[in-house]
Amino acid sequence: MEKPNLEYINQLARGRESIKNELISVVKTEFPEEKKDYFESLKQKDFKKIEENVHRLKHKISILGLEKSYKLANEFEHNLREHSLERQQDFEKILIAITNYIETI
Repeated sequence: MEKPNLEYINQLARGRESIKNELISVVKTEFPEEKKDYFESLKQKDFKKIEENVHRLKHKISILGLEKSYKLANEFEHNLREHSLERQQDFEKILIAITNYIETI
């Protein structure tokens, strides 16, 4: 499995530490809330909300340089439109990897 990284954030910041820190702060603040919302909508089996949560989480996946994981999340999002949870476990492994990573940055 690919590992989260700051390469894209560094590109966006263009060497400006304040921008880099702000982007990291946004990820660290928003990701846990979005992950919590995802699991709550999953408990309720509300496919529309699950799909919306996955869509929001995809942005964090992308900004952390996880290209393959982004594609997987996109597949999961499309499956949810068909009321299918196929790829759920793979998606949740990505969430675990990101959770572990943001604790280190």
